[in-house]
Amino acid sequence: MRDAQNPQLARLLAIMARLRDPERGCEWDLAQDFASIAPYTLEEAYEVADAIARADMADLRDELGDLLLQVVFHARMAEEAGLFAFEDVARSISDKMEARHPHIFDDETGTMGETRWEALKAGERKARGSTSAMDGVALALPALMRAHKLQKRAARDGFDWPDTEGPEAKIIEEIEELKAASPETLEEETGDLLFATVNFVRAHGVDAESALRAANAKFERRYRAMEDKVSGEFAALSLDEQEALWQAVKRDE
Repeated sequence: MRDAQNPQLARLLAIMARLRDPERGCEWDLAQDFASIAPYTLEEAYEVADAIARADMADLRDELGDLLLQVVFHARMAEEAGLFAFEDVARSISDKMEARHPHIFDDETGTMGETRWEALKAGERKARGSTSAMDGVALALPALMRAHKLQKRAARDGFDWPDTEGPEAKIIEEIEELKAASPETLEEETGDLLFATVNFVRAHGVDAESALRAANAKFERRYRAMEDKVSGEFAALSLDEQEALWQAVKRDE
């Protein structure tokens, strides 16, 4: 295992301290706060996931560095405010990982399945004063992912259909309500339909966020393949010609 006092980590911390120096720092870095940096943090996390999906390890190395910079940035701002420092962040996650793996770092036996992991996390939330099963599901999560997590929390309390028939019937109900929606209720009914769809695929053991990400990738791949088959402008084709190309691309796969 490498020395905890990694010189490159120390270098990065020093770089951020210099960038945030009130007298010698960078005006852009000095102007930032937690809220203004948060979107960049989310963006970098997605870029890490994108590098993994593309199996680009060189890019993954760089993107992990960008994500690490976000952690260092937030920790530096917190240190300046007298809240905590990078060392406290590292200590917190180390304590948490040891506590969540008692079968590795303590004397407990067994393995770490999802049920045990969630029970440990629920205990942590309760210790922090949590009063609802919904507590701790981050508002900033992608909507499909957050819907899935909210539904799983409810399911652990028994608030769930016992089979796939209930969620399927709910989708049909929500479709009818969307069709009958007024302009004022259209967005709300659309949300209800999407939420019900997440519940339906969850009942089949599928993660909606991952499934839609794969569907997006498939659609993009096929669309690009259609464009490659056309010598002129794809948009100039009729809808029937475009559909014929779409079917041809599907057959080619």
